Amino acid sequence: MAKLVLVRHGESTANAENIYTGWTDVDLTTRGIQQAHEVARLLQGIIFYPTAVHTSVLIRAIKTANIICEDLNWLYLPITKTWRLNERHYGALRGHNKDDSRKEYGEHQVALWRRSFTAIPPLLAKRDHDRRYANIDPFCVPLGESLAMASKRVLPYFQDKIAPALLDGHDQLVVAHGSTLRALIKYLEAIPDDQIDGVEVENGQPIVYEYDEHLKLLRKDILS
Repeated sequence: MAKLVLVRHGESTANAENIYTGWTDVDLTTRGIQQAHEVARLLQGIIFYPTAVHTSVLIRAIKTANIICEDLNWLYLPITKTWRLNERHYGALRGHNKDDSRKEYGEHQVALWRRSFTAIPPLLAKRDHDRRYANIDPFCVPLGESLAMASKRVLPYFQDKIAPALLDGHDQLVVAHGSTLRALIKYLEAIPDDQIDGVEVENGQPIVYEYDEHLKLLRKDILS
């Protein structure tokens, strides 16, 4: 048997300010740092011995992963940082206050952009250039994404890198972001497209999946 633990990063400065973030790099707040320490405390209370850590290339997730690993003496573990686990790209909404966007576009439209599986937010006019994405196809850097589009980059990483380790009986830790974890949860739990809007992933609240040797889900727990 093996366990997969999913953790959304601790509160970021953009979370605290109610701002769309996506691929924008923002730091943790003091509360976010405390949440990361609390994740470590919660994980200490279960039988969980990961052989690898997977996170995005964004500071808020990396710092959360580092705090967890330091608190639990797991800094020796290999940690993979991949753009495929980045938050969903919010396109031209990024940097905008969520309440202001509701006033501009309407409650219903914003709810679709934020929670539905297929709705695409307003796109950027051009792609950003950032050294961390220099070695990937430029067209893989989105102008904006629906959750369905984000799933197409998240799921191959899970299937190629995480699932084989679980099949070999190795626990795995994923520290990522609210929307991309929703995409992964949708896949893991076979949630229909029209029901994913009801799934929420809280900052710093570990989700534990336990699998048998055939990768059949045996149990799910949310630690708090």
